[in-house]
Amino acid sequence: MPEPLNQTPAPAAITPRLQWELEQFLFAEAALLDQRRYREWYAHLAEDLRYRMPLTFNRLARERDHEYSRDDESFLFDDTKQTIHVRLKRLETGLAWAEEPPSRTRHMISNVRIEQTDLPQSYLVHSYFHLYRSRLERQVDQLVGARADILRRAGTPLGWELVRRDIILDQSTVLSNNLSMFF
Repeated sequence: MPEPLNQTPAPAAITPRLQWELEQFLFAEAALLDQRRYREWYAHLAEDLRYRMPLTFNRLARERDHEYSRDDESFLFDDTKQTIHVRLKRLETGLAWAEEPPSRTRHMISNVRIEQTDLPQSYLVHSYFHLYRSRLERQVDQLVGARADILRRAGTPLGWELVRRDIILDQSTVLSNNLSMFF
């Protein structure tokens, strides 16, 4: 009898329970950010965090492979847990002009899709977002896009930590005065 061609065990299925758990993490994370509970949110960031937003370029169809900045090019931001700590310390001084007075935000998260990774207890989680921000009397920003996160099971209050977030904006020109908010 011939041996089977593929002897690698099939990856475990994404169960409804796991889908629910990861969605609840994303929704709780959004609530922490909207309530300006940044230090509680920070507790869910992995030590090896990479949190970035590439530039979006308008390209012809034949150039679609370069619609977003590559790893060796500029990003709107490319943060680690340490640089986010610095951002939070600055916010807490009350002297960060971009957040005085503080923004009011509403994060809407949808279209959550989960994929297996080769890393233990880690999943690639795709989602769409709509971030509404209002500040001062007339400043309103609406940012829409997609996120690709790596979430890893951890001993955090919500049971998961954010290891990587790539944020893709749908617009190529950011009309917001600043990007002081978290996605």
